[in-house]
Amino acid sequence: MTVRGPGETSLPPMAECVVIGGGVIGVSCAFRLAEAGVDVLLLERGGLGEGSTAKAAGGIRSSFTSRVNAELGLRGLAAYSAFSRDFGVEIDFRRDGYLYLLTDPADVAAIGHCAELQRSYGVRSHLLDPSEVRDVLPLLETDGIVAALWSPDDAKATPDAVVQGYARAARASGAKLRTAVEVTGIERDGDTLTGVNTTAGFVRTGAVVCAAGAWSGRVGELAGLDLPVRPFRRQVVFTGPVPGLPDAVPLTIEMPSAFYFHREGPGLAMSFCEDDGFPGFDTHYEAGQWLPRLAELADRRIPAVLDAGIRTAWAGLYEVTPDRNQIVGESVLLSRFFYATGFSGHGFQMGPAAGELIRDLYLGRQPAVDIAELDVRRFEGSVTAPVERHIV
Repeated sequence: MTVRGPGETSLPPMAECVVIGGGVIGVSCAFRLAEAGVDVLLLERGGLGEGSTAKAAGGIRSSFTSRVNAELGLRGLAAYSAFSRDFGVEIDFRRDGYLYLLTDPADVAAIGHCAELQRSYGVRSHLLDPSEVRDVLPLLETDGIVAALWSPDDAKATPDAVVQGYARAARASGAKLRTAVEVTGIERDGDTLTGVNTTAGFVRTGAVVCAAGAWSGRVGELAGLDLPVRPFRRQVVFTGPVPGLPDAVPLTIEMPSAFYFHREGPGLAMSFCEDDGFPGFDTHYEAGQWLPRLAELADRRIPAVLDAGIRTAWAGLYEVTPDRNQIVGESVLLSRFFYATGFSGHGFQMGPAAGELIRDLYLGRQPAVDIAELDVRRFEGSVTAPVERHIV
């Protein structure tokens, strides 16, 4: 018999801060706020980590081309490398690296800049010529590759384990986490927050953190705000055992096709970023024309995988902003409405930094990373936007 914890879906009448969303961003925010002494209530419409986080590849990297993203990625790498020690949860952290394959000579200069940026932070990223690529991954076919960026310090971990680690730490610090509770309204008096309506009742609060991922646009609407975050489906297949697959396989991305793969058990997980099409919350896997295109890309780079067969496949959601960079900040239109969302595929790796940033914004501290360019107002032209080429 399963015994439900006391008050698992019952809500307190009030909370200092309500976090909406129970993925990695939400639980990280809840933990950091609770750790700082804030009375936190986290609300999740499903189960913790069951949204986009459950379908995340688990990559963690600093190999970005913009300063702010590189710094957020580095904080994620540092946090996850020490996660099992700090949180007592094994997350299978492995530094297998990231390998970017370039097939267009026009991309080499920008990737070279990326390597320089990484080295300025002490990261060992560097360019490889085609003859060196197979030293990193012997199974790779290098025809058409003009150069590659090798970032050996980048890593991978298990998203669900991270969510559970943060959730446990948040509870231990006093946060209340409620699942199967959907936010249905956000009450305000002018530009002041007064509370949230939910399927389990009303909670009085003066602060809200929107960490709802692909559902953040809807949360913004409830508050009368425009958060330009839209859901787009992304699909991935998992193969059977691949003969000769080395133990360490970097998360490898071919540019500009955005075909990528990484090791998953004895086989590979593979995908590519198709055209966005229309936004929507459909997460049904559909092979259609997508699978033959994936097979074509795989045959070009790792033909050995074609004999492995498909073990399983699924589809999840990316939370995409117009420039495919996250929005993090505090609304200037509604007092104490904070947002950390729209990570466009980078949410897992930036989860640790997001929690720290929201904590600092809530407490009125200067964040350790300058995030002015991540403000939602950049889409109105009043804030300079980050330029990021690695948007996979």
